[in-house]
Parts: sequence; C-alpha cells; structure tokens
Amino acid sequence: MIEQALEALKQGKVILLYDFDNREKETDFAVLSSAVTPETIRMFRKDGGGLICTAISGESAKAFGLPFASDALQFAGDIVEKEGDVPYDRRNRSSFSLWVNHRDTYTGVTDRDRALTVTSIARYVKDFEAGAHGKFSDEFRTPGHMALLRAADGLLDQRRGQTELSVALADMAGVAPAVTICEMMADDGFALDKEGAKAYAKKHGLIFIEGQDVLDEWERRRTAA
Repeated sequence: MIEQALEALKQGKVILLYDFDNREKETDFAVLSSAVTPETIRMFRKDGGGLICTAISGESAKAFGLPFASDALQFAGDIVEKEGDVPYDRRNRSSFSLWVNHRDTYTGVTDRDRALTVTSIARYVKDFEAGAHGKFSDEFRTPGHMALLRAADGLLDQRRGQTELSVALADMAGVAPAVTICEMMADDGFALDKEGAKAYAKKHGLIFIEGQDVLDEWERRRTAA
C-alpha cells in the first residue's frame, strides 16, 4: 500500500494519512501543495473540517527565514508553549511556524486565495530544492490564513507527527517537500476515528495509510542505503 500511496501523492492525488494509535489518533487529508486547487481547499474544509496547513522541510523553512512559532512568540512570555505542554508529543515542540498570505490575495481566506498561497509556497520550495533562492517576503506576508508547518530536520528520525510523515512521503516519492494537510473531524465534535476514515477512503476511492506504514518504509530505505 505504501508504494501506491507514494505514486498517488506523486500524481497529485489526495491520500488519507493516519498517524499512530499512541499519538494523535487522527487522519489527515494529504496532497502535494503544487497540486492544490480551490476545489481541494473546499474539500478539505467541508469533508475534513480541521486546520488546513502546509508542511515544508526544515531546510526550506530555514532558507525562507521561517521560525517555529514558539520562537517567534517568545515576547509573549509564559503563554509560549514549553517542553511537555503537548500531551501526545512530550519530546518535542509542535511544528507550527508562521501564518501567511500570498501578497496577491484579497482576504486570504477564500478557497481561491488559499490555493494561490499554497501553490506559490510549493513553487518556492521546488525552486529552493533546485538551487534557486528567492526572497520569501517578496511574495508572502504575515499574519495570514495559511498555517505553515516546519518539519524537524531529521524527519522521522527526530519526530513522528503528521508534518514529518507527510514531508517524509514527499521525500520518498522524489517530489518537492511541500504537502498540504487537514485533519478529518467527526460530527460528534471529536476527530474522525480510524474506521470512519477508512470508510471515507473506500467510498471515495482514496488510499488510506498509517504512520507505521510510512515509518517502516522510511527505515527500510535507510537500512538499504
């Protein structure tokens, strides 16, 4: 199933990615940021309902001058998250960076505006991977409506959140490490459970994989290298 997921991601298709039973226990929609359209954003907010975010590699984030939100907000004093604040991830802080809009957006929150922001971020990441170094602030401003997630430098060797899982998938698929994700929520006010996510995937012809599938393939490739 992991090879099918990698191929689907490479083709710009949406997949469903569950993390771990001992972590968030959440399933996210995941798709290459370069493939995002206004229809993708609409699908995520209506069928997902969670926070729509774009995860990028730590190397790209550093090159663009994007800090972790917890670092950027140090002036806020005691309200900034501290080690151990996140109950499902006690070893590391969350991956949130800044919230941005593309400078050509209007409010930034519409499906079209968010799609423009996301695909433009994907282009910047792809250019960075190819050796180009554009100035991020030339096209983006903050605060905005698209949450950026900064992956841990060691990816799954360091942290195993949805951010790292999705960027690791992009890495293994051989595509630019920019993936847009959104948690799937249920009507009872909680995250959609695993069986509900599997049922959604089956109904809509989407691939469902778990974090363990990604981790196993990641470690297999590392061992084989």
